[in-house]
Amino acid sequence: MNDTLERLARWLPGAGLMLAPHSGLERLGGGIANRNEAIVLTSGLAVLRRPPPGVLAAGASDMGREARVLTALAPHFALAPRCLAFCADADVLGTPFLILERRPGVAIGGDLPEGVANGQPLVEATLTAMAALHALDPAAIGLGDLGKPQGFWARQLKGWTARAEATWPDGMPHDARALIAALVRGLPADNDEAVLLHMDLKPDNLLVDHVTLQPHAMIDWDMATRGPRAFDLAILLSYWVEPGDPMAVQMLGAVPSLLPGMPDRSAIAARYTAIAGRDPGGLVWPLGLARLRLATAWMQLYRKWQRGEVSGTRYAGFESLAAAILGHGRDTFEKGLM
Repeated sequence: MNDTLERLARWLPGAGLMLAPHSGLERLGGGIANRNEAIVLTSGLAVLRRPPPGVLAAGASDMGREARVLTALAPHFALAPRCLAFCADADVLGTPFLILERRPGVAIGGDLPEGVANGQPLVEATLTAMAALHALDPAAIGLGDLGKPQGFWARQLKGWTARAEATWPDGMPHDARALIAALVRGLPADNDEAVLLHMDLKPDNLLVDHVTLQPHAMIDWDMATRGPRAFDLAILLSYWVEPGDPMAVQMLGAVPSLLPGMPDRSAIAARYTAIAGRDPGGLVWPLGLARLRLATAWMQLYRKWQRGEVSGTRYAGFESLAAAILGHGRDTFEKGLM
């Protein structure tokens, strides 16, 4: 048994859980930041979830927030895995961590599973899950004080501007500065409606059946909050590259949007509106902010790779990808396009 498992085995009984004698620690693929590892408890399969190693950006990988959200959501939202335990003491494993119920399914990135030719059910599943989350009454399930919806847009813009400045300490790229200036000039008024937001709801944060693409779970809740529904949709659209987008942006490959027959961003937005029965409102500004967020997050991961905190060749291209996303974000925003 390795050191992590030994430490975990000593801590678990205090939470009413016990590691099975034959349990290992199996890294679950797909994620590029937080660490998710399969373990076996005497009560069944589970997931050990931890932040990535090294320096964390402000507000990132908040295991305490995720524990609170999942504990409240699980009785009311079938796709929310149960939080079995939360440890805030970083001395146990080096960081706070969660023990989650393990659900079956695969996380789909840029390609569909072998043998699956039609990705439309995945689109439908993602948007249906998003609409169902947004339909919940936060106050009724104990999350009425989650986040701060008042001043949401201004606060998000201020926060991501600060993160961008920290990520490019020698000066932000011109496209980042220009996009931020344009977002400041066009800052929208607050929307009175505040729904539960996942804040990173794309197909690979659903665990789906590898044949039918129907979802078993929605994962990665560490950024969940309350705010305007348009932002969850805009975040999905920021990943949803199209064949007409610059080739450098198409390298993102986070969702299977470039496969034949997949809808474009306008169709995604229209379908969400039809499923939810609610118009999210204008999406150009939220999408501009979402692209600033995405580029900054990718650059943060590149910096972690530079510092040796994460390993893998995929991070090497994140700097150029962040630049491409910023350029695309500035261009589309200035033209009033999604």
